[in-house]
Amino acid sequence: MEAENHTEVSQFLLLGLSDDPKLQPILCGVFLSMYLFTVLGNLLIIVAISSDAHLHSPMYFFLANLSFVDICFTSTTVPKMLVNVQAQSKSITYIGCLIQVYFLMIFAGMDTLLLTVMAYDRYVAICHPLYYMVIMNPRFCGFLVLMSWIIIFWVSLLHILLMRWLTFCVGTEIPHFFCELAQILKVACSDTLINNIVLYVSAALLGVLPLTGILFSYSRIVSALMRMSSTGGKYKAFSTCGSHLSVVSLFYGTSLGVYLSSALTHSSLHNPVASVMYTVVTPMLNPFIYSLRNKDVKGALRRLLKLAASCL
Repeated sequence: MEAENHTEVSQFLLLGLSDDPKLQPILCGVFLSMYLFTVLGNLLIIVAISSDAHLHSPMYFFLANLSFVDICFTSTTVPKMLVNVQAQSKSITYIGCLIQVYFLMIFAGMDTLLLTVMAYDRYVAICHPLYYMVIMNPRFCGFLVLMSWIIIFWVSLLHILLMRWLTFCVGTEIPHFFCELAQILKVACSDTLINNIVLYVSAALLGVLPLTGILFSYSRIVSALMRMSSTGGKYKAFSTCGSHLSVVSLFYGTSLGVYLSSALTHSSLHNPVASVMYTVVTPMLNPFIYSLRNKDVKGALRRLLKLAASCL
């Protein structure tokens, strides 16, 4: 196939998870169910935090933002996949692919930055409790979230601008169920050296550095807890970190699994299946992790459900 200029490429082909016609209805039902659970669960978290005055604190402010990002993250990939399965089509337009890559990078990056900010919030709460409300004031919390959006907006835009210079073959097939930047660079017909360098640098800045910040925060938290004499105080302080640690482990564990499976295997199936974990499963599980492990959130959800039931 001859390489054509990217402006002449009207669409790509997403190969999806399976070519078996018998599996398509099952995949559609499973992904639709997971998507609805994700949206409903995260919306409940947002509404509960917004409506309950007991949850108007920095920790829950960041949690509400994380829930919003998780809804957007899943909505970037799953609806298009469901449409393609229902229409028995594998196509996605070139512009549609660029848009999907752009928003995927924004919301995946926001996940990492918000998890880092939440780790810093727990560090201040446990290591500097007397100054917590002074340091984590509403203006500073809003500034942290705003700066996260600004940083990831420009990093994602840089990747899209570099992608616009790439050329692709007509009928390019992407072995995935969504447009992932790393997979697109593999199927490009032109040199992708600069794109890959920027990708690795941004992955280090938005992946490794935030994880380092999270680990540093928890090392200080553990150090502070070790100095506490009360066992009950230790448990109470660290219990507020349990949900966050679970989400961090799930997000980074599944993300690392995706890239390890991509690097160690040549199968076109392993990477999409592994990607389902961090693009669909993790956002779906986050509300359950926070609601099941957090008494305040469970209480707010119970009050919200009672209020909704009384209105019916």
